[in-house]
Amino acid sequence: MTGAPEASPFIVASHIAKAFGGAQALKDVSIDLRPGEVHGLVGANGAGKSTLIRILAGLVRPDAGSIEIDGKPTQIANAQAAAAHGMSFIHQELAFVPGMTVLQNIMLGVPKPSRFGLTDWAAIARDVAPIAARVGITAPLNASVKGLSTAENWLINICRALVRKSRLIVMDEPTASLSASESEKLFAIIRDMSRSGVTVLYVSHRLDEILDLCDRVSVFRDGRSVDLFSRAGLTRQTLVEAIVGKGLAPAVRPTRSETGSETVLELADLTRMPRVKGVSLALHRGEVLGIGGLVGAGRTELARLIYGADRPDAGSMTLAGKPFAPRSPAAAVKAGLGLVPEERRAEGLVLSKSVLFNLGLANLDRLVIGRALPLLSRSRQVHMGAETIKALAIKTQGVDQPVGRLSGGNQQKVVIGRWLRREPQVLILDEPTRGVDIGARGEIHKLIRELAGSGMAVLVISSEPDELPDLCDRVLVMAEGRIVEELSGEALSRNAIVQASYEVQRQGVPA
Repeated sequence: MTGAPEASPFIVASHIAKAFGGAQALKDVSIDLRPGEVHGLVGANGAGKSTLIRILAGLVRPDAGSIEIDGKPTQIANAQAAAAHGMSFIHQELAFVPGMTVLQNIMLGVPKPSRFGLTDWAAIARDVAPIAARVGITAPLNASVKGLSTAENWLINICRALVRKSRLIVMDEPTASLSASESEKLFAIIRDMSRSGVTVLYVSHRLDEILDLCDRVSVFRDGRSVDLFSRAGLTRQTLVEAIVGKGLAPAVRPTRSETGSETVLELADLTRMPRVKGVSLALHRGEVLGIGGLVGAGRTELARLIYGADRPDAGSMTLAGKPFAPRSPAAAVKAGLGLVPEERRAEGLVLSKSVLFNLGLANLDRLVIGRALPLLSRSRQVHMGAETIKALAIKTQGVDQPVGRLSGGNQQKVVIGRWLRREPQVLILDEPTRGVDIGARGEIHKLIRELAGSGMAVLVISSEPDELPDLCDRVLVMAEGRIVEELSGEALSRNAIVQASYEVQRQGVPA
């Protein structure tokens, strides 16, 4: 156990609500954080954890509710204000600059003493060295961070927070990319910080860590605070029940035709350490197969292996009964795969280019005037674009409108639409409805089912346990890089997906 949870709260956030684009991310959450405690924050994907963190960090403003720091009502206007109040935030995407030294990275955003108008790095190094030693940084302060491990970069971020004299350090999924020994080292540092009075808000899907580390645990569900537990007597089962919710009606799923027996894509013990560990599955023609699980489960990494963006360490794949080992996404596309990536704006679209340009990206070989004259045919582009826009009801001012000006749902339709003319054997959709409104979500679900109905094999990755039961014929749940559960028929429900997502040690499967 850790620090002194009976102290008066350092931060109290009460009845916080926040909406984005008309959707309520937070409806009513409250949390209080006490000096020297490790406070766990858990909940299924979409429960509101990240939104609360963004509010505390000054990145977004709440629509309702109040925040008190040291008993005084406070508005956190921006990130600088959050830092001035003694708060530091360490996200999964760690903040560091590869071209800088360890010391320079520790001092990112931290006021630096100067001498004769120049930064006094020697004095800074003398001050930072004992803090770096305290958190276990072994690399020389003047060494480049390039090539350091994820664990070492975590220590750099923690050291930066302590150099700032932070009173609260928020850690978001800190062990998602760490080994067991690295995680234990991090836990020792957290306990040491707690004993010295630093508050840690620990956000994790790994419930064993929550039970081992945290003095108290807050549970969010569907944008609301639903439970607050003290560590004494708290069990994994109690936490899982709080996260899932009690007395929820089972999902009502539409009746569908039987999945085709023909296997289109098969994986056998596919591995890329440390995120994908011996995954085997079979995807059938006309099937919508879901991949569920929590952040860091390895779902996107699995999609990258299938699509040729990464190469596996071990295992094999077959496509339509033939060995399949794409060396690049281009090779995967040529073999008959398509991918709608998780980050459509960064990886799926050229936002400054037109709808027509983006629709044609997967079909350039079919839009050229001829082999001897490899220039794009404007008439072919317009014909294909107009047909796709009509088929998917994409709301646009015309084929030449920049795709960046479309709504999120229509942007997603463009990414999906580019594959319609190509007609891949397998279409992988990673978070297909992220950031779209409820109307567009229904349209995208209908389109996915129509694609499967035409014989396409569809693999859907989603962090939303409510989405998969209504969309998929089967769902495979991943945890810690492995498939831990297969759900279908009456067994397929939102609750079952969440339950399986948290069971990282099921049926002899090691964590």
